[in-house]
Parts: sequence; structure tokens; C-alpha cells
Amino acid sequence: MKKILITGGTTFVSKFAASYFIERGDEVYVINRNTKPQAEGTILINSDRHALGNKLKGIHFDAVLDITAYNATDISSLYHALGAFDIYVMISSSAVYSDQNTLPFSEESFKGPNAFWGRYGTDKLQAENLLLQNNPDSYILRPPYLYGPMNNIYREAFVFDCAMADRRFYLPRTGEMKLQFFHVRDLCRVMETIIDRAPSEHILNVGNESAVTIRDWVAMCYACFGKTPEFTYVNSSTEQRKYFCFYDYAYFLDVKKQRGLLSDTISLSDGLKESAAWYAKHMNDVIKKPYLEFIDANMI
Repeated sequence: MKKILITGGTTFVSKFAASYFIERGDEVYVINRNTKPQAEGTILINSDRHALGNKLKGIHFDAVLDITAYNATDISSLYHALGAFDIYVMISSSAVYSDQNTLPFSEESFKGPNAFWGRYGTDKLQAENLLLQNNPDSYILRPPYLYGPMNNIYREAFVFDCAMADRRFYLPRTGEMKLQFFHVRDLCRVMETIIDRAPSEHILNVGNESAVTIRDWVAMCYACFGKTPEFTYVNSSTEQRKYFCFYDYAYFLDVKKQRGLLSDTISLSDGLKESAAWYAKHMNDVIKKPYLEFIDANMI
């Protein structure tokens, strides 16, 4: 049994991770403001991460899984509130890579401003840098698009809604734009390996080895409900994010270093089926955007 601290614990990645390590048999502490239901079995530290005071000073953690650090202030507040710990893992983002890099992005690719991600990416990079200044032995994971059960972001759920309603799907241009995904359980498996083995690689891209076209991704989402999508290809100047759930930005990561920690990943088709089964029972847990309303008002 390990004593693990998780920041967050009430939505998507942090809540899934809390449940994952509870099921593994670990003692899991979560830091949040207790405004949403907790994962069963966690030990709640009821606090904003910026106002922890001495609440953590007397606890030795085998691992700190910092899933909700978005900027340097987030890192500073938590890091200096900690007492003793062995391993610190930060979930960063592929948004730290400049959009001027050549694909696929490796861990050594240039980090800096990205026109599509804006401050989200530069803030994450500053958080990484401050963490490494404080603790050079920390682990940093950079995923692409995460998906899976508990995803409260309206991505695959948007396509599931279209499939269940037998809607025609409006796809940007020819649907050839490629994206890369990573199941939240695979992310937890990587963190588990880090906790158990303390590998030599400390900064890792994580994700499925293969990217997929958005057309094939939509088709896999429809297949979860036994449906086949009929497409309308949108070639107008209409802003993509008004009717589709991803930016007009194709990118994917080189994840060769990940293979030393995770030799296999959940197939995208199987992972989406799991997501669909969860969504069918938790539709109200997803924060929906008005894609369908825009399509109905402007594109049909």
C-alpha cells in the first residue's frame, strides 16, 4: 500500500485517478474544496490548493500526483505546503510545444508559444519549469487529448449525442485532420509504473502510438451505438470550433520513450466503447457546448 496525494479528485482525470489507485489498494488523499461528490474511499483534505497552510506538513506521501497544476503559482502553492514525499508527478500537456515544430513532437522539440493553445500552453510550461527548479527529480507527463470514462469535456460525448439522435455529422473539410488520443486508464498505468519503479526518464510524452483522422474517430464514436455516420463536409470559412469539438490544428507526439513504461495501450475503438457506456449513464456530468444549436441554426 502506498500513500498517494492527488490534487483535485472530483472531475475527469483526477477523479478517475483517485478511483484507480483506491482500487489498487492504496491510501489516497485528495485536495479539493468539497463542492462535488468525492471518489469513494478517498481521504479528503478540504482546501483550495493555494490555502493549505500546515495541513500536509505532518504527512509523508509516497507519491504526489499533481493533476490540477495549470500555472507556476499552482506549483509553488502546493510544493511549499508539502511535508515529506518521495515522488512528484505533474500532468502537463502537449500544448507546451510550439506549433512551429515538425511533427511528431518529441520531448526535445521546441517549447514555447502555440497559436492554438495560447496561455494554457505557456502557463503549463512555466509550471513545469518551476517544478523542476524546486525538484529536478520530478516526473512530467505530456499527453495529447485525453478521453475515457468521467470525461466531462464535450468531445466524444458530442459525437455520441449525434449518433444517438441519428444526426448527419458536419465534418471540417475532408476529415483528414489527424489527432492523437490517450485513455485516462493508460495515463494512470503510466503513473503507477512511475510510483512503483521510479524510471530514469523523467519527462515523457504519453499517448497512443498512432494518430487517427477525425473522420475515422467520428466513425468509431458512431459505431459505439451500432451506427454509421453520414457526413457533410464543411469547406466554408465557418470557424471550426463553432460546430466541431477540436481546433483546426493537427498534431501528434512521438511516444517512443513511453514504451519503456507501457508496452501496450487501450485501443481507441475499445476505449470509446467504454466512454460511451459511461456517458449513457452520466449525461448530466458533461459540460455541453452549443455545437448542435449552431449547426441547426446555421448549417442545415
